[in-house]
Amino acid sequence: MGLSRELDGLLVVSLEQAVAAPYCGLLLANSGARVIKVERPEGDFARGYDAGADGQSTIFAWLNRGKESICLDLKSPEDMALMHAMLARADVFVSNLAPGAVARMGLDHETLRGPNPGLISCTITGYGEGEVAAKKKAYDFLVQAESGICSVTGNPEAPARVGVSLTDLSTGLTAYSAILRALIQRGRTGKGTALSLSMFDVMADWMNMPLLAHRYMGGAPARSGLQHSFIAPYGAFTCKGGTQVLLSVQSNREWAVFCADVLDQPDLIDDPRFRDNPDRYANRAALDALVNATFGQFDATDIIARLDAAKIANAALNSVADLSDHPFLRNTQATYNSVEIDMAGLPMPDSDGEPRQVPDLGAHSDAIRREFEAGEP
Repeated sequence: MGLSRELDGLLVVSLEQAVAAPYCGLLLANSGARVIKVERPEGDFARGYDAGADGQSTIFAWLNRGKESICLDLKSPEDMALMHAMLARADVFVSNLAPGAVARMGLDHETLRGPNPGLISCTITGYGEGEVAAKKKAYDFLVQAESGICSVTGNPEAPARVGVSLTDLSTGLTAYSAILRALIQRGRTGKGTALSLSMFDVMADWMNMPLLAHRYMGGAPARSGLQHSFIAPYGAFTCKGGTQVLLSVQSNREWAVFCADVLDQPDLIDDPRFRDNPDRYANRAALDALVNATFGQFDATDIIARLDAAKIANAALNSVADLSDHPFLRNTQATYNSVEIDMAGLPMPDSDGEPRQVPDLGAHSDAIRREFEAGEP
């Protein structure tokens, strides 16, 4: 049967911008919720991230499929009254504005729960709501750096940011899961709740492996590029023509199979330099040279076939162009005005299909104003 519109009938009002909250809103829309995206009169600045869809942003399209868009000037008493009317009937209110902005506008949970005790409010911040943290502006790259992600990413010569919006997307996903928990709780108690989620907290949790290594194992692992900090052979190895293949040998059993069936050098199994993983790691330079010498005699397709046959974990070192044509990639489409945009599908799509239509700026403003100003149930 699959998952199908579990949140049908629920109203989400999202005062959102950029990536984190919009991604949460996309997941809620994919689950069947009605998501009203509240934009300032000039629109979410993410509409200008790129112009790849006939002058429109493909990134905005990815994050905002399946939503309605209304433009509100929340400095206007009339528009603020409309915002309160929407929130009085909403099930979920999501926001990720600048630190303290929602509270300054009087849209904090304590104010909103009076007329709507079942409301679930989810506020996404950069660093939390403490006095100092709340004043610090945050973007994905900056939180990656502040939380230590960059210190364990890159090669020994230099740190690097993760090449996708890791902080934004992980926070949007965490917000989505927290909202689902709050909806379950409301079903038991009849009461809404206030959720406050910081991008820094999400990244700090995801950093627990190197954090625990720092606290209890003698130090955080050094940056190692595509190599592992304590497993060998592990990393990218070069085949004929310069194409690289990644592999990971995790046990002595796999090491024996790798030597016999992939390297065709069974004598290496009992070589004292490589007998156990600590030995292999200590002699990694010599080991990597042996692997590269064998791989260099074969095309990458032949090496991958050998590794697959031997059940040794491996992967091609693909480019984004390779991903675009990957046989495992499941594509979906979004429609932005008349432009069709192909993109990777959500990992857990609704059984009836993913959200598709991307709202133009303020496309639903008139209809939403009529609906909520008229006080329709």
